[in-house]
Amino acid sequence: MQGAARSLLLNGKNAVLQHVRLGNQILRPIASAHFESTVPARIDEHGFERTTISDILKEKGKGADGSWLWCTVEDTVYDAVKSMTQHNVGALVVVKPEQEKSIAGIITERDYLRKIIVQGRSSKSTKVGDIMTEENKLITVTPETKVLKAMQLMTDNRIRHIPVIDDKGMKGMVSIGDVVRAVVSEHRDELDRLNAFIQGGY
Repeated sequence: MQGAARSLLLNGKNAVLQHVRLGNQILRPIASAHFESTVPARIDEHGFERTTISDILKEKGKGADGSWLWCTVEDTVYDAVKSMTQHNVGALVVVKPEQEKSIAGIITERDYLRKIIVQGRSSKSTKVGDIMTEENKLITVTPETKVLKAMQLMTDNRIRHIPVIDDKGMKGMVSIGDVVRAVVSEHRDELDRLNAFIQGGY
């Protein structure tokens, strides 16, 4: 669908309605010329891949923008999983003690299942720092990262949560659900614009 949309906007202006038959008549380029002349330049400013991770954080609400759920490396896995359950999330950012902006890693439901349940370890005696994905192995994005790029990173690396970091530290975290919703919304808006374009709404 993305390719079709770009083809319509970039290559299809002079071809619109050229091959649509009306009785025995073929509408000539004069019809497409009308479309081209009535479309303002701003149509090219719209398109896919506009939404950024920053937009997602803002959409999630003020509390999610710079205020994220976390635990420390010294917390027990039991307490971390309890926090995930209480807040209905699948991952927590892990920070160093008394350094909330200094990310040490991330702990997810997958870590709990693979490194605690499957291995028969005790969640109450195991520290988060023992099973978390460490900072040097994390896949991260910045607030300026495009949503489609973030989706590609998450899909390629088979991860469901990705921390958002800028030069000042941790900004938040987004899930694959957040990213999918943003992409669907962006595509819906683009289809609405294309529909208005085709019907002469521009």
